[in-house]
Amino acid sequence: MNNDTNANMVDPSLLAGNRKLLASYQARHFQWEVSNQVGTITLNRPERKNPLTFDSYAELRDFFHALKWADDVKAIVITGAGDNFCSGGDVHEIIGPLVKLKAPELLMFTRMTGELVKNMRGCPQPIVAAIDGVCAGAGAIMAMSSDIRFGTARSKTAFLFNRVGLAGCDMGACAILPRIIGQGRASELLFSGRSLGGEEGERWGFFNRLCAPETLLADAQSMASDLAAGPTFANGVTKTMLHQEWAMTIEQAIEAEAQAQAICMLTEDFNRAYEAFVAKQRPVFQGN
Repeated sequence: MNNDTNANMVDPSLLAGNRKLLASYQARHFQWEVSNQVGTITLNRPERKNPLTFDSYAELRDFFHALKWADDVKAIVITGAGDNFCSGGDVHEIIGPLVKLKAPELLMFTRMTGELVKNMRGCPQPIVAAIDGVCAGAGAIMAMSSDIRFGTARSKTAFLFNRVGLAGCDMGACAILPRIIGQGRASELLFSGRSLGGEEGERWGFFNRLCAPETLLADAQSMASDLAAGPTFANGVTKTMLHQEWAMTIEQAIEAEAQAQAICMLTEDFNRAYEAFVAKQRPVFQGN
């Protein structure tokens, strides 16, 4: 009996083998820095307003997937170098080649870009986007796919697919954007491709907060630092449930949350919070 039980147990070393240490990751197509378990991704082509290329799309897709297994990164900030966030797909390096491809290759590309959004939503770390200046096309999608968005009064967010002859249903926009700002407002942006200004974006709920351009990144990193210092296992559960409950009935969601919360009650962080409360101290969470 005991032998059978032991034979069916998972070797903890195998689980540890799935873990990744990403603080020292050497990015090729963006900047990556980690401080106090907060990782900052900087799209770094400021002379072109930080457009994406085939290579940066693929590296970001794979990197966000790897974050699912990272032990040393607890929250993410994504921003752009210079005075802009991201101008979308590079006209010369992506758009030009795409017009020469056939349907099977085009579908491979659009599925790859969609995987980036899936992996941003699927990683347990909360993602805070720091958005200044131009935030267009795929840049607007990355902002939309983040969990929290800080902008500036001069932010210009445009889901401009319509303006280049494409549908607004790109990379999950028709599913995610209405849940952030509402169906009617999302319809206006996706049909027109017009820019959403910073103050309007805050009124509509796209931006959680407007910051001064000179403090934007620091403000976003401060928010991410607070999240990284929190009960990060439980935060990952919150992010998962926020995503999965879109497709649930209220009854299903309540049951799923009951199960999720029961699991969180088994964590040491839950015990730490109780012991700190009794001692009239602030809990120090460790993410387990």
